[in-house]
Amino acid sequence: MDRWRGRVALVTGASVGIGAAIAKELVRCGMKVVGCARDVEKIQNLAAECQSAGHSGVLVPFECDLNNEEEILSMFAAIKDQHKGVDVCINNAGLAHPESLLHGQTSGWKNMLDVNVLALCICSREAYQSMKERNVDDGHIINLNSMSGHRVVHSTDVHFYSSTKFAVTALTEGLRQELREANTHIRATCISPGVVETEFAPRLYSQNADKAAASYTKFKALEAIDVANSVTYVLSAPPHVQIGDIQMRPVEQVL
Repeated sequence: MDRWRGRVALVTGASVGIGAAIAKELVRCGMKVVGCARDVEKIQNLAAECQSAGHSGVLVPFECDLNNEEEILSMFAAIKDQHKGVDVCINNAGLAHPESLLHGQTSGWKNMLDVNVLALCICSREAYQSMKERNVDDGHIINLNSMSGHRVVHSTDVHFYSSTKFAVTALTEGLRQELREANTHIRATCISPGVVETEFAPRLYSQNADKAAASYTKFKALEAIDVANSVTYVLSAPPHVQIGDIQMRPVEQVL
């Protein structure tokens, strides 16, 4: 990770869970991390924690609603003005609503598409443009995908969510191909974890605490730091190595 010291990473959804773990780990490795979320206070607390721990990097909190393209574009403009641009873009933000295909609410479907797909595409596009205008040829775009982007489980609560993650699988490969056509060495990777113990299940099943709790009691789930470690592994790969996808599950997870 030495070559990334002092360089700028954007981590979306950095207030909790996997995003917070990634942001903290990159700061520990000496990067300047812009962490964005709607709840910026939690990122401010994480930044203070990183500073107290004596990490060599710095975490810069930024409030941004990824449902709003204007806010995303304003964030990238601010990063350009204050930090010159983005060298690493980690599209971590994602959400799920228990909206089935036969009875789901359109508003829930739209929210999943806006955050899981469109915001990811907008951030990837803007990150690439930021790299290109500064002649950064070794940047990296990392999409936090899911095992739900590779298979469909028998659960009506996550069928639409799964479709957004299948989109991330296709978009990451499409991005890789377009980066090759552009004759750049910028890399694109997605990371696809299985069950990770975070705020994901409690938010998905906010109306059913027992169901949320059961999500993490059947077997030892992955932890957020496990996914963060996979991010630093990808970033540490030699410049000629393209890691397309990391699929990772708890040992006891069947699907």
